[in-house]
Amino acid sequence: THARTRTRVNMSSAMQQISMRTAVRSSAVRSAKKQQQHRIRTVARAEYGASGTSFYTTTEKQDSYPSLENILDKHCADATLKACIKELLDGCADITEALRSALVTVEGTDNSFGDKQLSVDVIADNIMWDLVKSSPTIAYGASEEEPVMVKCSGSDYTVCWDPLDGSSIVDNNWAVGTIVGVWPKNTGTGDDGMLGATGRDQVCSMVALYGPRTTVIVTLDDGVYEFSYGCTPEGCQLPDGSFEPWICSRMNIKINEDSKIFAPANMRAAQDTPGYKALLDYYMDNRYTLRYSGGLVPDVYQQFTKNMGVFTNPTSKTSPAKLRLAFEAAPFGALVEKAGGKTSDGVNGGSILDVQINEVDQRTALAIGSANEVARFNDLVVKK
Repeated sequence: THARTRTRVNMSSAMQQISMRTAVRSSAVRSAKKQQQHRIRTVARAEYGASGTSFYTTTEKQDSYPSLENILDKHCADATLKACIKELLDGCADITEALRSALVTVEGTDNSFGDKQLSVDVIADNIMWDLVKSSPTIAYGASEEEPVMVKCSGSDYTVCWDPLDGSSIVDNNWAVGTIVGVWPKNTGTGDDGMLGATGRDQVCSMVALYGPRTTVIVTLDDGVYEFSYGCTPEGCQLPDGSFEPWICSRMNIKINEDSKIFAPANMRAAQDTPGYKALLDYYMDNRYTLRYSGGLVPDVYQQFTKNMGVFTNPTSKTSPAKLRLAFEAAPFGALVEKAGGKTSDGVNGGSILDVQINEVDQRTALAIGSANEVARFNDLVVKK
């Protein structure tokens, strides 16, 4: 009996030792795997630059965020312009809600250029027209979908807009946007305040980005501000339990002079523009990060979130420029230059804001973004 008991004790002790050794080996294996995975990640970062080229956000959470009213009261001295901005933001909010429920289908109608209109194009444009025609501040309006100046019932401003930039990618459910430029009605040479004016005559421009969130960048008296729609951050709840429809998510945004992000449009032009091919080679040889979706709004808007970037769209004989000066280039140009960036007209190398608007549907080349990168575009592509 005692022998059997000692045998059971010895067997139990042996099993415990085996179990302990197995646990130690398992722990060692797990540790070795973790070290191996760490080495793989480290090698991957070193070889592919994954951590150094992703450019994740560095924006930290705030205890509270100022409301739209608070920011406009402090940074927009003109009461009439303040009212106009609020009306336009209401339009962006309405487009946001419409996009969440609308399917992307062919509408069965063509715009003035013969392009088939999508359901969301028509919805967004109708929202903007309803807003503009009923506004007490807007005297004239023109849409990229129908680039003809229309007299409205308001008193002060001429507004041009691209209701939904990115029609070719919206069916992918990629980010798209609305672009708006606001001119005083007395600029230029005509009654509508547009023809003969330049982008520098704008009193405000704004761009809405419809992605997972809706954000809008706006030029105010002292810089570029970003407003976010429908957000409910902690610390921003109103006394009645609701939230402000618009909060200011970033203030006085700046674009750095240098960049490692590039967004090259119209790359077909590189076939007969040696300077553009040389520029694209420079980006790749120097390991720039490509961030390009094919939508003007997200491809330029990223400059305000990453604080750097360059968007290039040159012109050539076989691949002419297609961007519209009044509806796209001038509004974005005002935003970028207000944030410390630079623009080029792609032909003479001067600022896009100094190009005179002689036709409502005038087209232009464009380079826009970090100042030193636009200067590089001028050196290689424009040769000026």
